[in-house]
Amino acid sequence: MKLDAVKKVLLDYEVICLAVNSGVGDQPLSDSETMQGARNRALALPNDGLRIGLEAGVQLQDGILFLVNWGVLLDQKGNFYYAGGTRIPLPDFIKEELFNQGKELATVMDEYLNQKDIRSKEGAIGYFTCSVVRRIDIFVHIVKLLYGQYIRKNQSEI
Repeated sequence: MKLDAVKKVLLDYEVICLAVNSGVGDQPLSDSETMQGARNRALALPNDGLRIGLEAGVQLQDGILFLVNWGVLLDQKGNFYYAGGTRIPLPDFIKEELFNQGKELATVMDEYLNQKDIRSKEGAIGYFTCSVVRRIDIFVHIVKLLYGQYIRKNQSEI
């Protein structure tokens, strides 16, 4: 899903996917942790081109649990670019299972929907938006935001 999102945006690049550890919990429970996971993923990639780390998580704000997503692009010069996306509230039962039972959102969704591997399909966002927005859409948007910032910075330096 994340690889497909990067490929849809970086059409002129050879895109290679490597599974790297986020260095945060399996279920990031804040914007800060989600952003750090994306940054750690980018840093863990080989320094031979643009490096992009993408991470999904949740953020508790004013008692409401929100789905969140972050991305980090690290260029060959060591510049970091950040982009966040999606903010939709999640039902209270999810908050209970994530914070009190330590489950991952994908696991909760699979159990709730009696499905397997929703994260590789439409994701929680797909379910809660009737597939008007799918997981890949979120990550495509974030990669576009990252790459657009990278292009702007490099045009400024020319």
